[in-house]
Amino acid sequence: MRRFAIAMVLIFGVGSGHARSLNIVVVGASNTAGWGVGAANAFPARLQTILKERGVDAKVTSAGVIGDTTGGMLRRIDTAVPDNTNIVILQPGTNDLRFFGSKQQRAANISAIVDRLRRRHIRVIVLDPVIPRDFLQWDGIHYTAATHSKFAVTLAAQITGGQKREANQSAAVAGGDTFLPSGHDGLAAIFHVPAQPNKSTF
Repeated sequence: MRRFAIAMVLIFGVGSGHARSLNIVVVGASNTAGWGVGAANAFPARLQTILKERGVDAKVTSAGVIGDTTGGMLRRIDTAVPDNTNIVILQPGTNDLRFFGSKQQRAANISAIVDRLRRRHIRVIVLDPVIPRDFLQWDGIHYTAATHSKFAVTLAAQITGGQKREANQSAAVAGGDTFLPSGHDGLAAIFHVPAQPNKSTF
């Protein structure tokens, strides 16, 4: 199955001191909605808090729907993401696989979502790492509050700075949207992603 780690997107000049206002929408399922930790402790809300603490005028809207699949996300992507959106963080989860969907269709849906957003000139971060079991709640599916915080910190770093060299290199081949394979920087380093993916990503 094709997997993505954090995509690093350079939205404004690093070191400029004046970042323009950002509208960010997070599309996903129950983890995006904050299942088991509450919306206030989920990574979309934490991301907004961190960005504001760093002086970035950002509004982060959570469009997480419990039980959703990538097919559902594809069907609602246009209504969930308004025209004034600068960045979409797509957290596809694996409800597709839990509900007897195929890896191939999941990958096709993710690609279709990204393509549709890019045609609207919206930059995309696909958040799809493999998560070790001890970063999940008792059910083995949903992120702990600490894991949500780690996501938020890493996303904030990528959005406000990241690694300029990688952004410039990838922009030439991906139109500004970078999809880094699992094991390459970002959350892979934080979560110590194993060489062989496990099934604890939802």
